[in-house]
Amino acid sequence: MKILIKGGRVIDPADNLDKIVDILIENRKIKALDTDIAINENVEIIDGRGKVICPGFIDLHVHLRDPGLTYKETLATGTLAAAGGGFTSIACMPNTIPVLDNPELIENFMNRVQKEAYVNVYPIGAITLESEGRALTDFYSLKEAGVVALSDDGRVVQNAELMYRALLRSKDLGLPISQHAEDMYLSSGTVINDGDIAFRMGVKGDPDVSESIIVARDILLAARTGGHIHIGHISTAEAARLVRQAKEQGIRVTAEVTPHHLILTEEDVLKVGSNGKMRPPLRTKKDVEALREALRDGTIDCIATDHAPHSLEEKEVNLTNAANGIVGLETGVGLVLTHLVDKDIITLNEAIRAWTIRPAEIFGLKNKGRLAIGYDADITILDLEKEWVVDSNQFYSKGKNTPFNGWQLKGKAVLTMVGGKIVWMGEDWKKGGISDGILN
Repeated sequence: MKILIKGGRVIDPADNLDKIVDILIENRKIKALDTDIAINENVEIIDGRGKVICPGFIDLHVHLRDPGLTYKETLATGTLAAAGGGFTSIACMPNTIPVLDNPELIENFMNRVQKEAYVNVYPIGAITLESEGRALTDFYSLKEAGVVALSDDGRVVQNAELMYRALLRSKDLGLPISQHAEDMYLSSGTVINDGDIAFRMGVKGDPDVSESIIVARDILLAARTGGHIHIGHISTAEAARLVRQAKEQGIRVTAEVTPHHLILTEEDVLKVGSNGKMRPPLRTKKDVEALREALRDGTIDCIATDHAPHSLEEKEVNLTNAANGIVGLETGVGLVLTHLVDKDIITLNEAIRAWTIRPAEIFGLKNKGRLAIGYDADITILDLEKEWVVDSNQFYSKGKNTPFNGWQLKGKAVLTMVGGKIVWMGEDWKKGGISDGILN
């Protein structure tokens, strides 16, 4: 079956493309991009007029909770949430039960992906065995099994000698190390950002230096080893400054930022309570402005949701006892379009770059992030005029833990295509029911 997406505004930052063109898809690949591609009876037509056609969006930081924590999320619900949010590819963290720290677990997981996932799923392997920070995993066998990066996620590698050796080994294999930057000694027992709000609420605050200490250390180690350090969900002005300086010096460092750290501050915790509790915590207005500037100037490479589903029982408790994290796959794109693009904080092209070619380059995802002939037909279609209200009860994700419930947004993904197959489309384009989108 051939598919022709006709008359849409095609934006592909990788090729500086922003114009009205048709896209022809054949055998799961991009076959042609041109104006007025001829139509025949063997072509299925998608009317792209009035829509923005992009390379499929990529999220480098997702928690699927599967295996072992499926009361929070499953492969099926998490990837359906990704499809509904406009993502065609996601990279999932290894903090499952058991931890994804050996090739057998990775291979079993990927076998399930082929049967259960709606979108492309790229596993991130653990840096240390069981993410306990004692001994390195077998990086070579993990890469052979299919991991695209290494991370111990929230269980930060505190041991500098261990991180030094990890960067040396990962360099030889071309695997980035994704680090959750947090000095666990400084942040122990903390609840939200260290500042006036924490003082007023009577809780222990996490100082911003707990992030920048680890960022600075890992940059120094990357400089010495030549390894690639990727800073996950960066949240502070000082950490952004350190990354900018490192890039100017030619050190292999990349960074991501979440929509919530670009939009919310510590003051929002007063409004949303435990749905404002996360790691790293929401910071100050100064930090938000610095992160926005760093995204604009390319210091921060990409946007990632840090999708972190929890049960209601884990979130609907007092702030001190609540679990850290919020869901983001189904709100991320709308938040960025509404609160960053529409407000001229970043351009539409910059936002699309941060969701497409940059994450593909950072994790080395082949044939992803571009709308080029021969590339996989992974496509996200946006309706920039679509107005909608966040309703967590309508989420595909099992997680309903969001601080954005009830927010009015403008701009949304309305069709998601993976490998030339429609895996999700909005209600405006269909009459009920998810299309048969399981990858197989």
